[in-house]
Amino acid sequence: MINEKVLEQLRKKVTGQILSPKDTGYEEARKVWNGIIDKHPSVIARCANEDDVANSLEFARANNLEIAVRGGGHNVAGFSTCDEGIVIDLSPMKKIEIDKNAGTARAQSGLTWAEFDKATQEAGLATTGGLISTTGIAGFTLGGGFGWLVRKYGMTIDNLLSVDMILANGKRVSASPSENSDLFWGVRGGGGNFGIITSFNYKLHPVGPEVYGGVLFYPISKAKGLLKFYNKWVQSIPDELSTTVAFITAPPEPFVPKDLVGTQMVIVAACYVGEKENGEKIMKPLREFAPAIDVVGPIPYVALQGMLDASAPKGIHSYWRTHYLNDLSDNAIETIVDNVTKLKNLSPFSALHIHHWEGAIKRVKPEETAFSHRDARFVTNIVGLWTAEDDADKHINWVKSFSDDVKQFSTGNLYLNFIADTGEDKVMAAYGKDKYKKLVELKNKYDPENLFHLNQNIKPSV
Repeated sequence: MINEKVLEQLRKKVTGQILSPKDTGYEEARKVWNGIIDKHPSVIARCANEDDVANSLEFARANNLEIAVRGGGHNVAGFSTCDEGIVIDLSPMKKIEIDKNAGTARAQSGLTWAEFDKATQEAGLATTGGLISTTGIAGFTLGGGFGWLVRKYGMTIDNLLSVDMILANGKRVSASPSENSDLFWGVRGGGGNFGIITSFNYKLHPVGPEVYGGVLFYPISKAKGLLKFYNKWVQSIPDELSTTVAFITAPPEPFVPKDLVGTQMVIVAACYVGEKENGEKIMKPLREFAPAIDVVGPIPYVALQGMLDASAPKGIHSYWRTHYLNDLSDNAIETIVDNVTKLKNLSPFSALHIHHWEGAIKRVKPEETAFSHRDARFVTNIVGLWTAEDDADKHINWVKSFSDDVKQFSTGNLYLNFIADTGEDKVMAAYGKDKYKKLVELKNKYDPENLFHLNQNIKPSV
C-alpha cells in the first residue's frame, strides 16, 4: 500500500483520476477482460493525456513500483494489471484525428476497435482491426493484429505509419521508418517491451459502409467434409475475402432455430470487401454444403466488426493456446474433430477458431517487422471460456489436451496475442531465434532495466 502523502504527489501532477483501494470506483477499475485475473494494484492512474502518462511513469520509477500498462485490458494473460504496483491506464485517452484526404488516422491508445471503426467509417475508411470490437487497439496492434481486412490490406502493423511513445527513461519519442527506425521495427510485433505507446498513426483504406459478410452455420456432422473442402477452397479465393472457421455451441440468438440452440456446430465467418455480386459468387461453393443457417449478405462494416462480441463478454474466465498450421491434413482434421466433440461437456462460450491467413500477410518481407511467421496458412486459437460458477480445471485441461494433440501438425511457432502462458520458450516460439536476438538488442538499448516486463517479456541481456 502506498502512503497517502506519497500518493498525493501523484494526484497533484495528474489531471486524470487517481484511484487507490479506498477510492470509489477502484473495484471496477481494477477489473480486466479475463475474469480469471484477480489482482489488486496499489494505484490506478487513469491518464487523460500524454503528460499524465509521463508523470505516472516518473512516479512509478521514483517509488520503485511494478508497472502494468493498460489500453483496452483485453489481454488474455492479464498483463494490464498487477498486485501492489501501479496500473498506468490509458483507456480514457480516446482522441482520434482522421485525415480523409491522406487516408490516415492518428489514434490515442485508449480506443477500442469499436470506437476506432465508428470514427473512421464516418469517412468511409477503415484499417485492419480486431475480430472482437471491444478489444483495445494498442496491445492488439503491438502483437501483430489481424481481422476481417487482413488478406486484402495486411496486418494491423502493416498499416502502421508511426507511433508516439514514452521510453523507460521518460523520454518522449516518435518512431517511424524515418525516425528511430529500429524502434519502429520492434514495436511492430514486439509487444509492449520498449515503452508506453500513447498514439498510433494508421494507414486507412476505402471500406464500407457496407461489406458482404456474415456467418454460415453447419451441423457438426459435416465438420470433416467441410474442413477438407475449406483447406483446398481457400487456395483459390481472392484477397478481398477473409474467413474464419470456428467450432462453437449454437447461441440463443433470434436467427438460430430453437432446436439448434445449444448444439455443437461448425461455422464459417466471412468478410468480402468488394461488390455484393462477386461475394455471392465466391461464397457459392460454401452454400452448396447446405448450411443449416445462412446469415451472410450485405452488412454494415461496423456491425460485422461487432458480430462476435457476445461470444467474449467482459469478465468471462479465459485460457487459450495457439498454433500455426500450414495445412489441414486429413490426420489434422481427424484430431481437431475428435477434440471439438468434447465441447458438449464445456461452457457454451468455449470454442476452436481456425483463421485463414495468406494474401497480403505473405507479401510483406519477413525482415520488415518484428512479427514473424507470415508464411503460415492458418493460425488456430483453442479458446477455453467459462463463467465463475463453472469448473476452471475442466476447461483448462481441455485446452491443454487439445493443444498437445494438435501440436504434431503445427509449425512449432505461436501467435503472440493468443498466448495465455508465460515463459521464455513461449516468447522464442513467437519470434524465432534470429528475431528474438535482435529484439533483445533493442531491449538492451531502450529498456535495459526491464522496467516494462509485464508482457510476453523480452529480457535484456545487459
